[in-house]
Amino acid sequence: MPYHNVVETRDHDTDLSLKEIRFARTPIMSTYLVAFVVGEYDFIEDRTPNGITGRVYTPLGKIEQGRFALQVAMKALMYYTEYFHVEYPLPKLDVIALADLSFGAMENWGLITYRENCLLIDHQNSSAQAKQFVALIIGHEIAHMWFGNLVTMEWWTHLWLNEGFATFMEYLFVDHCFPEYNIWNRFMSVDLNRAMELDALKSSHPIEVPVDDPADIDEIFDAISYCKGASVIHMLHNWIGDKDFRKGMNIYLNKFKYKNAATGDLWESLEAGSGKPVGKVMNTWTSQMGYPVLKVQDKQEGSSRILELTQTRFLADGDSLSQEEGAHLWLIPVSISTESSQGEVHTTFVVDKPTTTIKVDNVGPEEWVKVNSGRVGVYRVHYSVDMLTRLRPAIKLQTLPSSDRLELSNDVFAMCSAGISSTVEYVQLVESFIDETDYAVWVDIAGNLSRLGTLLSHTNYEAAFESFNRRLFHKIGVNVGWDSKDNEGHSVSLLRSLVISCLGCNGHEETIQEAHKRLKDHISGKTPLSADIRSSVYRIAITTGDENVYESLLNLFHLVDLHEEKMRIAHALGSTCQEKLIERTLKFAISDEIRTQNTISVLISCGGSKLGRELLWQFVQKNWQTLHDKYEGGLLFSGLVKSSCDKFASEDKAKEIEAFFAAHPAPGAERAVQQAIERVCLNAAWLARDSNAIESWLQT
Repeated sequence: MPYHNVVETRDHDTDLSLKEIRFARTPIMSTYLVAFVVGEYDFIEDRTPNGITGRVYTPLGKIEQGRFALQVAMKALMYYTEYFHVEYPLPKLDVIALADLSFGAMENWGLITYRENCLLIDHQNSSAQAKQFVALIIGHEIAHMWFGNLVTMEWWTHLWLNEGFATFMEYLFVDHCFPEYNIWNRFMSVDLNRAMELDALKSSHPIEVPVDDPADIDEIFDAISYCKGASVIHMLHNWIGDKDFRKGMNIYLNKFKYKNAATGDLWESLEAGSGKPVGKVMNTWTSQMGYPVLKVQDKQEGSSRILELTQTRFLADGDSLSQEEGAHLWLIPVSISTESSQGEVHTTFVVDKPTTTIKVDNVGPEEWVKVNSGRVGVYRVHYSVDMLTRLRPAIKLQTLPSSDRLELSNDVFAMCSAGISSTVEYVQLVESFIDETDYAVWVDIAGNLSRLGTLLSHTNYEAAFESFNRRLFHKIGVNVGWDSKDNEGHSVSLLRSLVISCLGCNGHEETIQEAHKRLKDHISGKTPLSADIRSSVYRIAITTGDENVYESLLNLFHLVDLHEEKMRIAHALGSTCQEKLIERTLKFAISDEIRTQNTISVLISCGGSKLGRELLWQFVQKNWQTLHDKYEGGLLFSGLVKSSCDKFASEDKAKEIEAFFAAHPAPGAERAVQQAIERVCLNAAWLARDSNAIESWLQT
C-alpha cells in the first residue's frame, strides 16, 4: 500500500524481510490529535487545486461506498481554506471508516476516523437522510482541522470552541455545498431544539463550564457544548454579518495558530473584525447557563405598533427567578418582521435591560408582528393572546417563512410543557398546520406530539390522542404518497419517511397494511423498498406485526452487509410491543451480533412504548454492573443512564430512580442522572396539571 508523506523507505538493518519507513515531520500539535491506523483497507484519492491530497480508506471491497465522502471532503477542504483565508496546514488529509469507534468520528489531524455509517454511502441502499448526515459529519470533522487542531482550546472549560464552532461550520459548509438540503431549518429543528430543551433544566450547565477533574470531561460533550455553542455562534454570525465574521475568524486563526486559545481570545478577534462589542454581548451567553424568554405585549398607536419586551430566564418547570435571586440578564440581538415586510427583517436592536420598549412603524391594527425573525436568536418568545391570534392565518397560508412557523410551534409547545400556557393551546395551534408542506416544520411538530404521546401513554385516553395524530397527518400523507416522483426535492424524500412513520405508528390502518405488503415484497425480492422509507416500514411492521415479522427482519439483519441497513433493522426490532420480543431485543443488543458502539442505541430503541420503558429500566438495573464495566462512564453510558429512565411520569418513579443511583453510583454520568430525575418530575407535574383539560378537548 502506498503511504502519504514518506521521506525514505529502506531495508531494515538486521531483518531483510522488513522495511523501514521514515515519514515527514509533523507540525506542533496536541497529543490527543495523534493517531495511527494499522490494517488492510482499500482507498481512493483526489487532489485539491492547491495540491492537497485527500484519501478515503474503506474496508476491503467497499471502495465504491467511499466516493461520496471523498467528493464532500475535498469540497470541504477548499471551502474552509477560502472561507477562513487560512491554508490547510498539512500536505494530505486521510479519512478512514473503522468497524468500532465510541464517537461517531474523531478529528485526528490529517487522519480523521469515522464509524462506517458516518462515512460510507451505498447509492442503492443509503437513504437521503444518511447522505445528509454524512455530509454534515464530514463538514464538522474537517472544520476541526482549523478549530481545535490548528488552534486548540486552552483547557476543557473551552471545549465549546472546538465543538460549537465545528457544529456551526458544518451547517455553513453544507448549506454552501448542498443548498437543496435547506439545512438551516434542520439546524433549528434538531440542534437548536436539543440545546433549548436541555438548557431549560435546572441541572444544565453553562457553555463555559469549569473542569477540575478529568472524570468531568465526558459529561460536557453534550448538547450544550455542541448545539447551544453552535446556536449562539449562529446568532452572533447573523448579528455582525458574514463579512465581519470571516474577518474576525481570520484574525483569530492567524494569531493563535499552533497555539492554545480561550473564549476571550475569540471575542477580541471578532471585535477587531466587526467593531461591535462582541465580548460584552456574548459573555452573557457563554458564562451563565440557561437562556431567556421574551414576554411580548403590544398596543397600536396610529400606524405604529408599540412592543414591550420583558426578559426572564426560561425554565422547564415554569419558575421565574427574580433579578435579585440570579440577576439573569442577557444582551439579546433581536430582529422583528411584520406582515408588510413579508417575513423579511423590519427592525433589529439589542435588548440590554429587563424590560425594553420598541416602536415598530408602518404596521396596521390587524397585521401580525413576529419577534425573532428567522429564528436566529437563542431565546423563546411568549406572545400575548392577540398577537398569537394574528399570526395563525399566516401559519395556515404559509405566508410566514418556514423557520418562523417552526419557531411558533416549538415556542408554544415549550410554554405548555412548562405550565406557562395550557397544552390545549398547543394542540389547537397545531390544527393551523394542516396544510403545512415544509419538512423541518413537520419534524418539530412530530417531535412535540411524540413527546406529548409519551406523556399520555400514562393515561387511559392514549387512543384518542393517536386518532388526533392520524387526522393531522392524513392530508400531508396523501400529498407525499409512498413513492418518489420525478425531480422531487431532497426534503420531500425526508418528509415522506416521517409522515409514513407518524401515520403507521399512530394506528392508521391503510398505512399499516401497505407497510406490511411492501415489507413482504422487499424480503421476497419482488420489489425492493426505497432506502428512504425502509426505517419507517420496518418500524411500523414490527410495532403492529407478530413474531413472524420479527423473525423475518432478524433474518434480514443477518443477510445484509451495509452497516447503515443493519442499524435500521436493529433499531426497528426495539419497536415491538410484545413483552417476549422486547426482552429478546434487549438481550440481542448486548450480544456479539451488535457492535459495542451500537449497543446503547439499540437498548434505548426498546423504550418507545409504556411496556418497553419499564422493561428497559428493569434490564438496566439488572445488568448494571455489566454495562457499567463495559462502558466505564463516557458519552454512550451517560446516554443510556438518561434515556433509560427519563420518560416516566410519577413522583414515585423519580424516587425509585434516585434511590437506585444512590446505591449504584454512575461516575461520569452524575449530571445525566440529575437531568433524568428532573425530567421525570417535570413529566409528573405536567400530567397532573393538564391531563383533564387534554382529555376533555380530545373528546370534543
